[in-house]
Amino acid sequence: MTATRDAKIVSPAEALTKLITGNKRFVYGNPRYGHDVTQAAATAGGQQPHSLVLGCIDSRVPLEAIFDQSFGSICVARSGGHVLDRSLVGSVGFAVAKLRVSLILVVGHKRCGAVHATVDALLAGTASEGEVGYLVDQLAPAVREVGLDDPDAAEKAVRAHVFRTVDRLRKVDSLAQPIEAGTLKVEGAVYDLDSGWVEFLL
Repeated sequence: MTATRDAKIVSPAEALTKLITGNKRFVYGNPRYGHDVTQAAATAGGQQPHSLVLGCIDSRVPLEAIFDQSFGSICVARSGGHVLDRSLVGSVGFAVAKLRVSLILVVGHKRCGAVHATVDALLAGTASEGEVGYLVDQLAPAVREVGLDDPDAAEKAVRAHVFRTVDRLRKVDSLAQPIEAGTLKVEGAVYDLDSGWVEFLL
């Protein structure tokens, strides 16, 4: 089966199943796909991705690998702490409108450096400058939602931020119609750095 044919997913449920079963193959050490140039060549003429996966820039979270997906199967968008900005929202809209993805999955991960930096900044009462400050400002509402007095504030804020990002994407005007029609779903997940498992927050 070529990568292009394998990527033909119709419904959001099928797309989600692909990611869940791919994560199981990854964790159990039975990946189906790798970085094989023949798979790259098979999709060179076009793409039919089933999902867009939005994650963090953390080098320990290679999204194609943890979901064991082949070339042409998923679009990947990344930023520090999967913080949304205009470019990322536009990329999501493009993937839905032009590439017809049926699933947007927001993936946070344990021990996220951006979230921990936000907790530290809020506890210290200091403002981060420049571009890092933008990330801190965007992540701060999730941290405050959990509460700085919680000893597990950073880890709980990771989940809270995933839910907040999912909620924000569900309210994007251009996504409303396909979500209402049932041809698109926006879901969240958290990746465990130690075990490799992805917890789907459905």
